[in-house]
Amino acid sequence: MGSRQELPLEGVRILDLSRALAGPYATALLSDLGATIIKAESIKGGDSSRAWPPFENEHSLYFDSANRGKESIAIDFYSQPGRELLWKLAMSADVVVENFRPGVLATMGLDPEELRAAKPELILASVSGFGATGPLSQAPGLDQVAQGMSGLMSVTGPDAEHMYRVGVPMIDMVSGINTALAIAAALVGRARTGAGMEVSTSLLETGLALGAFQSQKYLSTGEVPVPLGNTHPALTPYGVFATADIPVIIAVGNEKQWQQLCVLLGAPELVERPEYATGKIRHANEAVLKGELEALLAGRNAAEWLPLLRSAAIPAGPIYNYEQAFADEQVRSLNMVETVHRADGTELPLVRGPISVNRQAPRIRKAPPQLGEDTKAVLAALSLTQEQIAGLVEAGIVLAAPAPDLATAAREELPA
Repeated sequence: MGSRQELPLEGVRILDLSRALAGPYATALLSDLGATIIKAESIKGGDSSRAWPPFENEHSLYFDSANRGKESIAIDFYSQPGRELLWKLAMSADVVVENFRPGVLATMGLDPEELRAAKPELILASVSGFGATGPLSQAPGLDQVAQGMSGLMSVTGPDAEHMYRVGVPMIDMVSGINTALAIAAALVGRARTGAGMEVSTSLLETGLALGAFQSQKYLSTGEVPVPLGNTHPALTPYGVFATADIPVIIAVGNEKQWQQLCVLLGAPELVERPEYATGKIRHANEAVLKGELEALLAGRNAAEWLPLLRSAAIPAGPIYNYEQAFADEQVRSLNMVETVHRADGTELPLVRGPISVNRQAPRIRKAPPQLGEDTKAVLAALSLTQEQIAGLVEAGIVLAAPAPDLATAAREELPA
């Protein structure tokens, strides 16, 4: 075993007041990079996603998927002693992350201007539904609403009559990535100037930014994009193609790959056909070309075609369900799944973070916490005495989850 890896955000302390997915996904990524994440939750049930399916016994797997590596403290947000604790936590942090509607933070005793006045080097990061200005600034927003309003759903699906949401909360997750990037940038800026700053994004802004060339097409030409199913809206051939047994994805991105594909399929003459002479012309004749290619692909099974395509440097791959994806040799070689143990001793396989540092993949440093699992340790780090902590617990200002009986849990897991 080598020495412990030094991570770039070690020593950075983040107070995470966010819930659901966008904010928690951001702080999970920052935890992967070494930051200490103090997840402050309401004493009344905690992060709302703790109640969201799917479940494994009493554990929300939705919550577990986005809260690795964090410490949980449960506080009565609206009591005066609870507000005082939140203030102390903010003053002990380098970054405060929240995804309440604009203005809600101030009602919790954490007015951004007052925080920055008391600690000018503090970084405040916010994620909202629709942004800080405009007629919907105070409206609640969730992922699919933003998918619909941003145009993303309008280009997802088989045709203009059937528009689909992306199968995972993509805008939430990319908003989290944007927030993590903004925080990392703010930390770099603070290292240079000594001053903190406020950074923010919203689900709607993220969704609009995800439009890429589709939104640019409308802005520049006035043409409104429509969904095209599994056909690429700009490149041809690029999409899902039938073979002798199951479909595969073939993605031709340049003329060299097009020429190699024609040779591989035993039809080099396609390169010389005027209706396929350039990418632009091929795109205009996409339906006819797809039919010709699938007639050639019908001569072999997918398992035969894929290695041939890849050996010719043509991007190609299967369409997996999640069982197949995690069983794939390439996925397994990346060690993307790490098994951790919750505080109650139960095992939890988790997908690790996707960012490697110095060629080392991140380790999950802590299982997703139960509500209030780390309350006493977090308060002790604020220099509260054991008597003060006990008094806060007794008064119902904080919730400290009882330490699990791991010996009993281990016995219960033994086979009969």
